[in-house]
Amino acid sequence: MANGKIHIGTSGWSYKHWRDIFYPAEVKPADYLSYYADRFKVSELNTSFYRLPLKSTVTKWITMVPEGFLFCPKMSRYLSHLKKLHDPEEPLQRFFDIFDPIEKHLGPILVQLPASLRFNPEIIEHLYQVFSEKYASYRFAMEVRHDSWFSEESLSLMKKHKVTLVFAQSERFPYLEEVTAKDIFFRFHGPTDLYSSSYPDSALEEYARKFFDWSNEGHTIWAFFNNDVNGHAFRNAAKLQEYIDKLA
Repeated sequence: MANGKIHIGTSGWSYKHWRDIFYPAEVKPADYLSYYADRFKVSELNTSFYRLPLKSTVTKWITMVPEGFLFCPKMSRYLSHLKKLHDPEEPLQRFFDIFDPIEKHLGPILVQLPASLRFNPEIIEHLYQVFSEKYASYRFAMEVRHDSWFSEESLSLMKKHKVTLVFAQSERFPYLEEVTAKDIFFRFHGPTDLYSSSYPDSALEEYARKFFDWSNEGHTIWAFFNNDVNGHAFRNAAKLQEYIDKLA
């Protein structure tokens, strides 16, 4: 791992369809996280997008992983999809009430937006201001799905508040490689069929070189594979890590 700055994993670990292809049949679902954490050092936490976990569940996860393992939780859709980023104070407080106890075990917080949500400077500047003033010890990564977020004004606000623009690789979602913060956050959704296609080794080797160069420039890279169908995600993540290890 290049200077410990490149973190590779998948967009969660609790996939029932990974039984027999990643998780041996004798491993119970309750032990999937421990098994996963023996093979990867980071995971996204997608479940928090749909429903916030109990505080007791979150603190239990920490006991199931080795020292240094990191989680990148996804912000609740209550803020991103229902409130459309309006009045963020209460949704953020509700989210961080759960995750504050494990802050040192967290990477950037992922905020995934709906495709219908356009960039609105007043709403987003207020959100970033709340990030900066109340949650300054956290880092945030925005996965946008409307290309209005690629405007100069939007990117300037991200840079001003040190918010990371997520690079969401797929054929469906808008894509721009513009580095806006120290953290660089990649989500691999599948190169052709969304969530169900595999990345060729040649592409993974190219990403490994790119990540290695960025890390040497002082950036921290977070890369998660969301193409979980047929187990492509864990295979692609392991192969990418293999290429990175060869460069280190």
